[in-house]
Amino acid sequence: MSLETTEGWEQRLGMQVRALRIAALLSQDELAERANVSAGALRTLERGTGSSLKTLIRVARVLERTDWLAAFDPRGQGPSPIELLRERRRQNPRPQRVPRSRP
Repeated sequence: MSLETTEGWEQRLGMQVRALRIAALLSQDELAERANVSAGALRTLERGTGSSLKTLIRVARVLERTDWLAAFDPRGQGPSPIELLRERRRQNPRPQRVPRSRP
């Protein structure tokens, strides 16, 4: 299955989770318990047949792969786009309208 499809990405991610679990010498039941998810939810994640984001986050934490989650952070280590905009406005305030004097 192509990795460009949602199903392809699910399967790839599931295989990676399974490989990390095996490398950590954990059974599915042990990882599920440590991640506070059901064994069925973990099996679904590893098969790549759909899973919740909550399950992925909990499993990634136990497997010490929060770098996967951090990759989705658009800010990274820098300021957010809103913070940049606010700073720019502080440095270059809009010109204020001056009321006209009436004769």
